[in-house]
Amino acid sequence: MEYPQDLLNEVSEKTKSFQLEGFLGGKGPLDAVAMLVGEAPGQTELISRIPFSGQAGKELDMELKQVNLSRSDIYITSSVRSRPFKIKSKVDKTGKTINSYPNRTPTKAEVKASAPLLDYEIQTIQPKIIAPMGNIALQRLLGNAYTISTYHGQLLESPIYKISDDRSRYEKTEESYLIFPIYHPAAVLYKRSLKETVSTDWQTLVKLIREHTDKE
Repeated sequence: MEYPQDLLNEVSEKTKSFQLEGFLGGKGPLDAVAMLVGEAPGQTELISRIPFSGQAGKELDMELKQVNLSRSDIYITSSVRSRPFKIKSKVDKTGKTINSYPNRTPTKAEVKASAPLLDYEIQTIQPKIIAPMGNIALQRLLGNAYTISTYHGQLLESPIYKISDDRSRYEKTEESYLIFPIYHPAAVLYKRSLKETVSTDWQTLVKLIREHTDKE
C-alpha cells in the first residue's frame, strides 16, 4: 500500500514521543474482498517486511492453508504500523546493566495516533468484510464495549469508528460494514484450547469471503 506522504508525516509527528520503531505498511491486493486487521508489527515483521511473519504468522498461515486461502487473497494490515517496544533492564554477573527491547501491546494513544492510516486503507480498498484479529483491532473499529471473547465468530453489520477530521476524537462512519471478529493468531500460542474455536471461526470467515467473491 502506498500512503499519501502527508498522512505518513502526520502519523510520524504524532508518534515520535512514543516507544515505537520502524514502519510496516499493509500488504495484499487493493481489490481484496476481506481485510484482516491486527495489532502492530513485531521485531520479526520489521526485519522481514511481511505482516505476521513470526510465530503468530505461522499460526495464521496454517489457518489459511486449512481453508484453502493464501495471503494473495486477502489484505493484511494493523492498527499501529510501527513496533511498540518496552525497555527491560537487568544486571549481569559482572554487574553490567543490559537493556533489551521486547515487543509489547500498543496503547490506545498509539492506536489513535495511527488511525488515519487504517482509515485510508479502508476507504481505498473498500473491503466487503473486515476481520479484526484480537481486542486491539476490534475495539479500534467498534469501541471498548466489544471483546473478542464475546463477539468472535459473529458477523456484525455496523458503522465503524474513524478519526475525526480535526483528529481529536473518533466518530462513527455513515456507512455500515460487515465485521467478523476473530482471535489474534497469537492467542493460540498462549492458550492451545482455543485452537478448535479459531479453526471454526476461520471456516465461517472463508465461507463469507467466497460468498462475497461470487457476488462480484
